[in-house]
Amino acid sequence: MAFLATVAALLLALILTGVLAMQAWRVADNRAMEQAWSWLQAQAPASVDVFDPAMVEGLPDAARRYFRYTIAPGTPLHVVSEIHMTGEIGLGTKEAPGYRPMRARQLLAPPHGFIWRLERAGAGLMQMSGSDGMAEGRSWTRFWLDGTLPVARAGGDDNHLRASFGRAVAEAAFWAPAALLPQHGVRWEEAGVRWEETGEPNLARAVIRNGTLEQSIEIAVAENGQPRWVKFPRWSNANAEKEWRFQPFGGYLDGFQDFEGFTLPTKVDGGNHFGTEAYFPFFRARVGEVRFPVR
Repeated sequence: MAFLATVAALLLALILTGVLAMQAWRVADNRAMEQAWSWLQAQAPASVDVFDPAMVEGLPDAARRYFRYTIAPGTPLHVVSEIHMTGEIGLGTKEAPGYRPMRARQLLAPPHGFIWRLERAGAGLMQMSGSDGMAEGRSWTRFWLDGTLPVARAGGDDNHLRASFGRAVAEAAFWAPAALLPQHGVRWEEAGVRWEETGEPNLARAVIRNGTLEQSIEIAVAENGQPRWVKFPRWSNANAEKEWRFQPFGGYLDGFQDFEGFTLPTKVDGGNHFGTEAYFPFFRARVGEVRFPVR
């Protein structure tokens, strides 16, 4: 009996040690995320100009229409956005999406990075939380099941950083258009035919750099300047071979509303292999609020 009691005590000690180790790991994750959040917030300039349509006068037609639709004259040109969203996230495949309800906050500070802070996805013991982000030249994916079990961890390498930079840049076209103004070094190019010739949205193409990272994006722009979708070649291993390569990623935009002078989408459906038969919109966001942090 004494032997069994000793074994039971050892097992209990091991379990408690494991639980405490997981808790410490989760606390470390949260601390790292909070530090990165503060750093990204600090990328907001202490003062900003206001939008004058003359700022985009020399841009290609589609780019000029995009800015005039998304930014009203006189709007302070905030380049950091905080987005509060609900919606669904698909944890499966195109054939079996496995959509789960989600709630998240996102801090977007292109081209420096972003943090998508998942507060909840799913329910009960199968509830996920964690973060996906990029800040200070590093990127990560850290998600937990029921706050106790790590279920998805990646990052700390050039491939992941390159993929994360693509997301930061593309989502600027959703929720931080001022960060794409040419005064920030963004290069805009002609892409496709004008809407007058086809009656269809034409493309605005931008190229954004940050250090050694470079990413191009394409925005389908309607006659009135409203962006309909955003697409970009994303460095990704979301494929059957799990190989890192460029793949089309993108999302459709809808439900535009005014947020302090910015006209931004409140409905975004996006995912891998955009524009192909393999397209899987695993991300379905419904935005309730957009704020613009200032220092």
